[in-house]
Amino acid sequence: MKIKRHFLAGLALTMAVGPVPAIAGNNGLLPGLIIGGIIGSEITKNNQARRVRPGVPRTQEGREIQTSLNYFGFPAGVVDGQLGRKSRTAISGYQSYMGFPVTGHLTEYEKDFLLTSYQRAVLGGPVITQVLSTSPDGARGLLKHFRDELNGTVNTDNAGATTLANTENESDALPDFFGSTGALSLASQCNKVSLLTNTNGGFTTEVSMVDPEFALNEQFCLARTYAIANGEELASKVQGFTPQQIQAQCDSFGPAMHPYVAALSLKPRDTVMQEVGGFILKTGMSPAQLSGTARICLSVGYRTDNMDVAIGSALLLTVLGEKPYGELMGHHLGLGFGTSKRPDLALAWYDMALDAVDNGADAVFAPGQFERNALIRKAAYTLGGNAENATDGSQPQPAALPNFSVNQ
Repeated sequence: MKIKRHFLAGLALTMAVGPVPAIAGNNGLLPGLIIGGIIGSEITKNNQARRVRPGVPRTQEGREIQTSLNYFGFPAGVVDGQLGRKSRTAISGYQSYMGFPVTGHLTEYEKDFLLTSYQRAVLGGPVITQVLSTSPDGARGLLKHFRDELNGTVNTDNAGATTLANTENESDALPDFFGSTGALSLASQCNKVSLLTNTNGGFTTEVSMVDPEFALNEQFCLARTYAIANGEELASKVQGFTPQQIQAQCDSFGPAMHPYVAALSLKPRDTVMQEVGGFILKTGMSPAQLSGTARICLSVGYRTDNMDVAIGSALLLTVLGEKPYGELMGHHLGLGFGTSKRPDLALAWYDMALDAVDNGADAVFAPGQFERNALIRKAAYTLGGNAENATDGSQPQPAALPNFSVNQ
């Protein structure tokens, strides 16, 4: 209902102001903010398209779904690949247990989470053994354990022991990538990082780096600052929308991108990009419209600590061909903010973004700091336990100003 209200308000506003507002840029005029075009009816169509309909699942996918449901104690019957009435009842039980909307039809995220959880469960290990032996729900308890890992409300150490994170409000908990108790907002985290940077006499360099995680935190917060400033500059050129209206529509943009943001913690980079590419095609918006919208919403998301909006916007920009924005997904996955902490998945995003800048793409964050790429690469690979592959042999290229700089 909230999404629908925001869409209708945006649509009414667009109709009231007449022609689409324009944003001045260094490539002429970028079509203005049409966030209502992303949400509304498109969300409805996209959600319907993502659902697995009766009788439609491919035989192999149907078998995998039934096998997973049976394993977790939601009886789907004979594994024949056809999702009939019994399978739908099992899906409803799974959805009810996990707190998803009970429809009997899996969304893409619900399906991916179910299948990935099953794959992790059958692989076994100390975490699986511990949960199975202690959870009153048996195998079902693994589902909630994996969900809590994604949400950052449970910690797993290297020995496989798990503990609940110390949070004031468990439902709103965010991962704390400094290991302190309590969940901090990204804004608060970056304030802390800034204080430590000043205390240390400046930013960490490749030569002086001792703590790779802190070095990435510094560069993440620096990129966040640039993203906010660039988006606010672009938004100031939009005619016909107040800052409050822009924020309201960007907030409504978050739910449309949530499944793709959630997939970051579960799927490799290329798979996520392919799925986001499918979403882009269904919006019916031009690349220029989506790019202008995403840059503004990226700023709003970081300024308001709305990670679905921020990460979703960064995903759109990256898939639209602006690969340097892939650095942001690397930071989120590497540091566990807004996603699960997955340094292994982060490396592919870092590599794509850093290679693009090394090969001449415009740097969108801290242009002119030519040593920045080498520092991020070294820190990311060190944090991922793969420090020997931290160099790629390429020579950094001079970074130009971002493409979205506004001509005065």
